[in-house]
Amino acid sequence: MTNAAIDAVTEFGLAHEVVRHGPVSSVTEAAEVQGVDIQDLVKTLVVRRGPDDYLFVLVPGDRSISWPKLRALLGVNRLSMPDAGTAKAATGYERGTITPFGSSTAWPVVADDRTKGRTISLGAGERGVGLRVGADDAVAALKGTFADVTEPA
Repeated sequence: MTNAAIDAVTEFGLAHEVVRHGPVSSVTEAAEVQGVDIQDLVKTLVVRRGPDDYLFVLVPGDRSISWPKLRALLGVNRLSMPDAGTAKAATGYERGTITPFGSSTAWPVVADDRTKGRTISLGAGERGVGLRVGADDAVAALKGTFADVTEPA
């Protein structure tokens, strides 16, 4: 069984593993059921730069976005998190399932430096499914960049 995210990873030719699990209620629980360390369970957050201008930020599960660092990297004064409906309209995915793979729009990707060189587990476009990929290969395929954009949660 595939979906837009799994199809996109396959089309990129990326080595990957699809991990199907039951419902989870936290990042910690998701890491446990997927059998990964929490820093390798990577949240894909949608950040709004301006009207109809978004980006994906890949954040390790034990960290949060550092807004000052991200604003400095992007050279902007304001950033915000869109509401759930706006995030779905911008990506095609519901919160908790968002991934840059197979998104309805290929927004820019910024991955926290701490993911570099690691195998990470991202959302896979549907609840209860994870997508395990090499961070370096994934960010390269998405034409993304690595940067220090997080702080301890």
